Amino acid sequence: MYATGRNTDGYGIIFPSIIEFQRTCKINNLEVIFVGQNISNSLRSKKKVLKALKISGLKFRVKFYPDKNNFKNYDYTSVLNKEKNINCAIVAVPDHLHYKVVDECLNYNLHTLVVKPFTTKVADAKKLIAKKNRKNVHGLVEFHKRFDKHNMLLKNTYDNQKLGQPLYFNVEYSQKKIVPEKIFRKWADKTNILQYLGVHYIDLVYFVTKATPMRVLAMGQKNWLKKKKINTFDSIQCFIEWKTKSNIRFNQTLVVNWVDPNNSSSMSYQKIKFCGTKGNYESDQKIRGIKIISDDSDFQEPNPDFCQSFCFDGRYIQWKGYGIKSIVNFLNGVNKTSVSKSKFLKIFDSNCSNFEDALISTAVVEAATKSLKNNSSWQKIKL
Repeated sequence: MYATGRNTDGYGIIFPSIIEFQRTCKINNLEVIFVGQNISNSLRSKKKVLKALKISGLKFRVKFYPDKNNFKNYDYTSVLNKEKNINCAIVAVPDHLHYKVVDECLNYNLHTLVVKPFTTKVADAKKLIAKKNRKNVHGLVEFHKRFDKHNMLLKNTYDNQKLGQPLYFNVEYSQKKIVPEKIFRKWADKTNILQYLGVHYIDLVYFVTKATPMRVLAMGQKNWLKKKKINTFDSIQCFIEWKTKSNIRFNQTLVVNWVDPNNSSSMSYQKIKFCGTKGNYESDQKIRGIKIISDDSDFQEPNPDFCQSFCFDGRYIQWKGYGIKSIVNFLNGVNKTSVSKSKFLKIFDSNCSNFEDALISTAVVEAATKSLKNNSSWQKIKL
């Protein structure tokens, strides 16, 4: 799993989020269990976790599987069977494994948060929704863009009818070559850049407008990554037609790639424009107003709004950002599980994406993938 960073020296956002949840809620006898792919993965996570706890000033129990005294192979089902007091699961595995792992977590009646995308197939998404409802547990998808203040302001402006009826929604979103070439090298050819990255802004359109996606056309190019023996698209361009509840149709243009130069000033390039009948909303989400120039490194334009560590008292580190807030919100909800299912929206922040919400973006990506396989033809989106 990528709970402590994706093959990088950083801590990721999942374990820092657990730390910040515990800092606020102070749960008695909190225990966190990590399940890694293999022993080396587990030991690497253990080293990071112990360091993160030390610099945070907090203490709680942490277990790691596999380790020298536990399971020899990656076997999360054995862990679920052995550990009897698990309350919730956070699933952070490669895209194509989401359905299998989430399904097993639901079998054990666990409240479950899965990183985006929800699943790769609509049929699988519907199965998980049905099982989640039968088990009477909560299921969320970690769409952290919903918690970015840039996008929250867009939703607030739209909801207050300052933009009028939507006409079009343009998105450019890209990441560095290091992501498919190194960080996700082992499974990059089992996903594509639309499914892994672009899905954020498909969900955002739904989050803001609550419109229904009608059809999609997608085209893509395989060049750079193919030369690197990674069989996936360098870039994908999508045209998505949406229909609002008042039967107004509008288009979304979504352009994504993960072949930006590795010396780019930030990991992600993110730019959106919403055009409505009464006004426009533009947001360059790469530019956060910060530029760092040093003799020791390349020019940087970091995004501290996503996940950033800070030292407030001269001793211990705290993590802040919308990436942290998204996961902490799920953990806070799990901590209130005594509240009945009918009060779901009172348990979790309304920004959260439940499984039902995530079905929308799953359907769009599945139809776009079909378009890519059929000469970029228009495909009806089936929900």
